[in-house]
Amino acid sequence: MRSPASVAGLEDLGRVRLSANFYLRDFLYSEIAALHGLRNIPEDPDLAIAAGRQLCETLLEPLNATFGRVAIRSAYRSPAVNAFGNANGFNCASNEANHAGHIWDRRDAAGRIGAKASIVIPWFADRYAAGEDWRALAWWIHDHLPYSSLQFFPKLAAFNIGWREDPVRRIDSFIAPKGCLTKPGRDGHDADHSGWYAGWPSLAAPGRL
Repeated sequence: MRSPASVAGLEDLGRVRLSANFYLRDFLYSEIAALHGLRNIPEDPDLAIAAGRQLCETLLEPLNATFGRVAIRSAYRSPAVNAFGNANGFNCASNEANHAGHIWDRRDAAGRIGAKASIVIPWFADRYAAGEDWRALAWWIHDHLPYSSLQFFPKLAAFNIGWREDPVRRIDSFIAPKGCLTKPGRDGHDADHSGWYAGWPSLAAPGRL
């Protein structure tokens, strides 16, 4: 599939269904692109679709089935949008660091594909606002889903969630306690964390196409 060069072509691309409840269009909106007139469209749609389907089917659909609506805050970024965000202090890592991350249509340095989205789970955002610790959700995801990376943020307990071939399995946070919560080799990485989320919903079967 070629990168679209017309409104009709972009509409067709946006209609591509990545999973039971998510379409590619859900992931293309960018405040940076909208405000600064930048093109946020995959240059390699086939690769973006392949990576996005894995993100949706293995991570977002199970979250949606278990906790209800998943709100997409930021997801796909074109190299131009990400580079602009990085250069202007909009909390975007370098393009190289975001290959197989927010830049879905670029393989990383090791040739792996991946995709990342920044999301909010309203079910948890309400609990977080009432004082629940962000680590409860972090450990629930760690124990139930094949994520590669998670990064948590203070507003609404939003977090980046990434799928990647050969996953890292690392969790970091900008909410106290800040820094790395876990990574392979760290004490407790493979421990029982169920006490953090006692009484929470069990993992529900995700929707399937």
